[in-house]
Amino acid sequence: MNTTSTPVGPTFDTTFASLPERFYSYAQPVSVANATPIVDNQLLAKELGIDLHWLASDEALQVMAGNQTAMGSAPMAQAYAGHQFGSFNPQLGDGRAHLLGEIVAPNGERFDFQLKGSGPTPYSRRGDGRSPLGPVLREYLVSEAMAALGVPTTRSLAAIATGDTVMRQGPAPGAVLTRIAPSHIRVGTFEYFAMQGDEAGVKTLADYCLQRHFSHLIKHPQPYLALLNEIIERQAKLIAQWQGFGFIHGVMNTDNMLICGATVDYGPCAFMDQFDPDKVFSSIDRQGRYRYNQQPGIGQWNLTRLAQTLLPLLHSDGEHALADAQQALDDYVTHYSVAYQRVMSNKLGMSEPQTGDQALTEQLLAIMAEHQLDFTLCFRYLVDQVATDAEHLPLMDVFIAPDELVLWQQQWQKRIATDSQSQVQRYQQMNLANPAFIARNHQVELAIRAAEDKGDYQPFYALLKVVQSPSDYQQPLKKFALAPTPQELVHHTFCGT
Repeated sequence: MNTTSTPVGPTFDTTFASLPERFYSYAQPVSVANATPIVDNQLLAKELGIDLHWLASDEALQVMAGNQTAMGSAPMAQAYAGHQFGSFNPQLGDGRAHLLGEIVAPNGERFDFQLKGSGPTPYSRRGDGRSPLGPVLREYLVSEAMAALGVPTTRSLAAIATGDTVMRQGPAPGAVLTRIAPSHIRVGTFEYFAMQGDEAGVKTLADYCLQRHFSHLIKHPQPYLALLNEIIERQAKLIAQWQGFGFIHGVMNTDNMLICGATVDYGPCAFMDQFDPDKVFSSIDRQGRYRYNQQPGIGQWNLTRLAQTLLPLLHSDGEHALADAQQALDDYVTHYSVAYQRVMSNKLGMSEPQTGDQALTEQLLAIMAEHQLDFTLCFRYLVDQVATDAEHLPLMDVFIAPDELVLWQQQWQKRIATDSQSQVQRYQQMNLANPAFIARNHQVELAIRAAEDKGDYQPFYALLKVVQSPSDYQQPLKKFALAPTPQELVHHTFCGT
């Protein structure tokens, strides 16, 4: 630490505390035995305007471990409900997380500063409120990978080892994650009040969302309908991005869908290796409700639950309100279709949509599914075909294209030859849209096992560095681009909470 300057911690504010107390419960994090830093996110800290000297200080360590309350902080747990695997749970809430407050970044954006795994709250339902080390490392890796890919997401500022043992299926080392989010208001937050018949609570929450996230809609003639429409559009675009990177969230419950349109909750999530439209990773999703090809539909299902909570605000006439909500939900299909085609056009090097593009995309995915091709490597192989950068290193030695793909490639090359952008522009577009590196599930598991079993964080640090630069392929990093061998495949992931 640079001793020539005095570390200055972030200034905390909590606009959420201006809401009635039925929206949250004040709760203090529980101290841990031996707080030890694992990693901190200096790049994110700079974006947030957090003093790097403070981030490296013992004060920051104690605050982010839950041992000390920062000045201006009023730790609380938020209340919410949610549909979990289709069944409604009337009270969930932050059972192992504490919102320390909000910080305002230099660009004026407001972000929640939250601890996960920081002890029990009034919503813990007899749980210990702690997190094992594994889920903390998984969320840090995957959320930072998503951010590097340009996908809206919560972020990880720091991971702290607690020195405590957490009991789940067996003993495991404990940890606390510092999560940064635009906010933690969920579809389930609206459900919490609506299902109690608390229309005033729904309106108060909607007004708060308009003020905090959608201030440009406040003067709209129908602000609550405009709010619903924008939330729907954001979610459609988000899920289209998930699909484009082969990302499976794993637990798309309504309490895990943020109103602001950012990805949240990295429990049983994973990026696909071999392409399988019906792929499921979550160990508890036995019916495949949240499988890959179901995610767009589940997004609309969740948003229908949100629309139901807002009906009294949309129009004084019930039938009119229902018609407005239905139109907004119907528009989700269009929003998603347009966003998904844009995502796939970027991946295939097309700047302007043409008739036949959707069929071309579907043919490619069908070939990938039939031949069980690796999702990421297949698209990266296409980047190799258009490369113009002399320093570009191809991955052809780790990906063998079947004859059917080579035939499809001829159609694709005829199509991109009609596109208006230059070859250099096409390469740049495709290079960004098709990463060489993702947070592959088997490598995430290897990093977790090394940390949990041996206290060795080097595999974690190495993987983190790679996924933070997903398009920067270099030969010494080849092992991070490889698909898993059959022995390395991870078939299921666990929530781990």
